[in-house]
Amino acid sequence: MVLRRFRRNREEEDNGDFSGRLVTVLDPSGMASEAYRTLRTNLFYSVADIPPKVILFTSHGPREGKSTTCANLGVVLAQADKKTLILDCDLRKPVMHKVFGLRNINGLMNVLTGERELKDVCHEPLDGLKVLTVGPIPLNPAEVLSSRRFAQFLDRVRGEFDYVLLDAPPTRVVSDPIVLASQGDGVLLVLDAKDTGKGAVRESLRGLEAVGANILGTVMNGDESAKAGGYYGYTY
Repeated sequence: MVLRRFRRNREEEDNGDFSGRLVTVLDPSGMASEAYRTLRTNLFYSVADIPPKVILFTSHGPREGKSTTCANLGVVLAQADKKTLILDCDLRKPVMHKVFGLRNINGLMNVLTGERELKDVCHEPLDGLKVLTVGPIPLNPAEVLSSRRFAQFLDRVRGEFDYVLLDAPPTRVVSDPIVLASQGDGVLLVLDAKDTGKGAVRESLRGLEAVGANILGTVMNGDESAKAGGYYGYTY
């Protein structure tokens, strides 16, 4: 199965233009949206007895499509009447607010410090879908994500939502996704067909498996074997 990528040049993203990533909203009847719905169905049945609720999205390196995959899967989950929270856990270079066109003033950090209530800082871009941005960038991201406060917060939202999707930094760059993987129910690893080598994949998998992460599958971005070009593909 392949997921067609909404193509943009990287110069646009460098300038902060993340418009067009939500293909499930912009083109709900297109091939890409249908493929995301198929990914959603596979997720529903990935573990029949205890389906994963808290799902981590990461990649080996930057610009491999993890935030795009996370955002679009969140949309189709909400469209299936699943109460869904997208939680931006990239406390260094967050982009989820850009994907949805939201303001990132107050967010996760304000909730963790007790300054704000979750209901007051959560955005709801679509019915059934809530997005919690990062808010102020902390000085110690890894310590925040490994803290008791964050673990308690994650337990809380696990009980309030059908699905909680965590958008994390790449594994190659920082330890944050490894910390998060130990707290979630499963991981989707997003790869780039051109830039991610087998050694990089093995390195990411080793790090995730070392903390007992449940690898649900991989999402391949930029698969040139699809003649239309610029595709996402995934495997379970």
